[in-house]
Amino acid sequence: MSTQIHTDFEKITFQAKRAFDAPLSVVWRAYTEKELLDQWWAPKPWKTETISMDFRPGGKWEYEMVGPNGERHRAMQVFHEIVFESYFSGMDAFVDEHGNINESMPVATWKNTFLETEQGTLVIVDAQYPNKESLEFAIKMGMDKGVTMAHDNLTELLTAII
Repeated sequence: MSTQIHTDFEKITFQAKRAFDAPLSVVWRAYTEKELLDQWWAPKPWKTETISMDFRPGGKWEYEMVGPNGERHRAMQVFHEIVFESYFSGMDAFVDEHGNINESMPVATWKNTFLETEQGTLVIVDAQYPNKESLEFAIKMGMDKGVTMAHDNLTELLTAII
């Protein structure tokens, strides 16, 4: 299955759904452990390098997206709610080298939901933006293509580790 993307500009939401042929526990680990995230999160030829990871409510994941020519974009996810192997939610933003949010880039609140299926695991990513302009900016940056490519990377990783 490929990633299904739905964007609603009236509700200012972005949703991505992808089914993975892997057990829920393994997919959960791929989304919550830095050693695994670094192997699939960025769309190729980019890669992800974790700076710090504290997966708990109130904790955060700081990382850099590193381009093929050495360009770096730092980002952060702050975790709000975590229900083990069910969902986790939080805030996502680009940040500077000190962890300060880059206000000129879109900031989103999101929820990742994990559902066990007969074939494996369905992941639903729901993102809410503060305004239409922020969502439009994220789409123009290629978020839909980036999420799809990252999900493709995750499919490859899951095949290798199961």
